[in-house]
Amino acid sequence: MIPEDRGQRTEDRKSGKEGSCRFRRMLARLLPLLLALSACTEEPLPFPKAGQEIVVLTHAGPLTYDTEGGIPVGFEHDLARMFAAELGVSVRFVPVPRHEIRERLARHEAHMAAGWFSPMPGKTFVFSDPFLSTSDVLVRHEDALPLRDLSQLQGQTVVAQGSRQYRALRELQQQVPNLTVRESRAGSPLDLLADVASRKVEIALVDQAIIDIGQNYYPMLQTGLEVGEAQPIAWMFPANGDARLYERAQTFIRKIQEDRTLAILRDRYLGHVERLRPIDVTVFIGRIKILLPKYRALFQQAQQETGIDWRLLAALSYQESHWNPLNTSPTGVRGIMMLTEDTADRLGVSNRLDPRESILAGARYVNVLKSYIPASTPEPDRTWQALAAYNIGPGHFNAARRLAGRKGVNGDAWFEMKKILPLLARPEYYNNLKSGRARGGEAVILVENVRLFYDILLRHQPEFMEYPEIGSAAPIVKK
Repeated sequence: MIPEDRGQRTEDRKSGKEGSCRFRRMLARLLPLLLALSACTEEPLPFPKAGQEIVVLTHAGPLTYDTEGGIPVGFEHDLARMFAAELGVSVRFVPVPRHEIRERLARHEAHMAAGWFSPMPGKTFVFSDPFLSTSDVLVRHEDALPLRDLSQLQGQTVVAQGSRQYRALRELQQQVPNLTVRESRAGSPLDLLADVASRKVEIALVDQAIIDIGQNYYPMLQTGLEVGEAQPIAWMFPANGDARLYERAQTFIRKIQEDRTLAILRDRYLGHVERLRPIDVTVFIGRIKILLPKYRALFQQAQQETGIDWRLLAALSYQESHWNPLNTSPTGVRGIMMLTEDTADRLGVSNRLDPRESILAGARYVNVLKSYIPASTPEPDRTWQALAAYNIGPGHFNAARRLAGRKGVNGDAWFEMKKILPLLARPEYYNNLKSGRARGGEAVILVENVRLFYDILLRHQPEFMEYPEIGSAAPIVKK
């Protein structure tokens, strides 16, 4: 028999344990709410002063934030760097999954977000003036039946990449009730296109600019109908952030639209992507598998000696000879790098048809031509201009630079020079030049094709990492 006081103490302990458990359960339910409330009260990041940094949220993608040889690249990346330079501060990019950006920006983990966003209604964020416009397009494998009307999506599952495309498809469901929508969380939009190319995904809605790039990696992709209207692309800021930063961004965007900076940047990332036909890309990818292994070691040896990314040298060689070491033109240019006799003699080449001699000499020659380009020319424009000179000769190219100066055109920008070079074939121009007539338009075609082949090789071939005792040669081209 338990004494009354001991029984009461036992009941009290039981009651205390039950109360403690109820408290812990209630705390577990309230904790996420308390954390959310504390996040909502975070203070906006202050306007960055000289010596400080601007923090930018972004996500992986060929137009947002990517890396080439460990070097960050991307349209949005470059644009945000220009904005930071305008402010006189440094920039720190924080790449995160796309679906996390809005939540993190609302918590003021960054000053702004640059992630290929289209403005959307709401009170949480404000958007800058748009700096580009794009569309959303359905894409399938070429073996799939083409779509002629959106009603054919009845009963199909369409995968969307990003919130804009997902939102467009949800709106489309009102017209096509049996449409199923699934949002991809792929690391990059190109990863979604890879899934379509391999038939892991039957149909997807993707940004047109991404498709323009992706079709050069996956020529079996078939574009279809547009969904919705063209969409603007803008930067995103927290609505309760520092208004001065937002206003400076607006001023910056207006400025780059007026001074052609934006046009030059767009050309850098999108100006060359529509030059090749799908069959050209298919043939090139096939030759990467069959022919390139025979010469890869030679291109990599040339990288060791010159510091030029071996994939850029391979792209140039393919454009020149399609990797045929015995190739000869009617004008006497020969070999896998298509060297003239004068250039070969200057570089000490005894046999232009020897792939090793030709590749090493071609790489050295690119560096020689780069040394002729004024130091004021930034990369990658410096390299593109050297490749143009590789085609028409440094004398003709220098004449084109002088012609650009006479016309008041920025000769440091490849975007401008590729408009000037074709003028070398017109008598009203070449009659006034000591160098005479040149097929400058062919030089433009060569450079634009090399840019595409280089992009494809970057996607399909790994970076060459040299042994420490040999040295380190970083790729010289940054997009």
